[in-house]
Amino acid sequence: MHPSRILVVGAGYIGEAFADLAHANGREVVAFTASEESSRVLATTKSYKVAACDVSIRESVDRVRSEQGGFEMVLFSASSGRGGADRYRSVYLEGARNLAAAFPDAHLLYTGSTSVYAQTDGSWVDETSPAGPDRETGKLLVQTEQVVLGAAGTVARLAGIYGPGRSVLLRKFFAGTAVLEGNGLRWINQAHRDDIARALWTMGEQSALTAGQIFNVCDDRPITQRDCYEWLAAHFERPLPPLAPPDYDRKRGWTNKRVSNARLHALGWTPDFPSFFDAVQAGLDPGHPMAGSARADSA
Repeated sequence: MHPSRILVVGAGYIGEAFADLAHANGREVVAFTASEESSRVLATTKSYKVAACDVSIRESVDRVRSEQGGFEMVLFSASSGRGGADRYRSVYLEGARNLAAAFPDAHLLYTGSTSVYAQTDGSWVDETSPAGPDRETGKLLVQTEQVVLGAAGTVARLAGIYGPGRSVLLRKFFAGTAVLEGNGLRWINQAHRDDIARALWTMGEQSALTAGQIFNVCDDRPITQRDCYEWLAAHFERPLPPLAPPDYDRKRGWTNKRVSNARLHALGWTPDFPSFFDAVQAGLDPGHPMAGSARADSA
């Protein structure tokens, strides 16, 4: 059964793209941002309803239910706003609990992170691989997944997000702050924003198959840090970044693994950008807004 009414909680970089896609496909969409200011700004450019909701507050979520009624699908794509463990607990864990309680009949689809895979040996991981992050933030993401799965929802573990206006790799490369950590052989897993939005759409449209399941959302080709920067250096005729010690103090922990998207492919999804290099070759250049963003990561 295809969802006719969709609630998007967290209409940020990914949530907005998904809401636009769902609306373009004829679905009734209601989108919420975390603040009144951001909702007012977004509402000026959208033909679907946009409002504010603090998902960490049960009363705020209950008010949405009271005012908007029920939905067949709820996309939970909120952001911690770069906060630490306390913020993760309130936004993700409490947010999932609040949404599951307020919309028990809806298909809850949560955008998590492939950072929950803590492997450091460069091995391939899939949805059956252990997810045992050692940082409190990562542990809270796993707990949030358990809430969603317990509500017969779907978990989409997103790799490092990039797309229009957002790429940490390009930003650092063009700013001259990029480095090759250690030997540069740490694996990087990414996914383009538009491929992520279509993956979420696929999961939502096939809720009978995806309910209670986890899906990795990433492109087809993990790349090493060295391969990435050597390719960019050759493509843009710029110097290769220097060597530097690994950054083990990442907020969600330092990992090194290759993420498989085979389960997602089995649903019929294929990425428009099978690799980061495909996106760059599609027209991204030093003057493209993608190169100037400070918001992105790799997982």
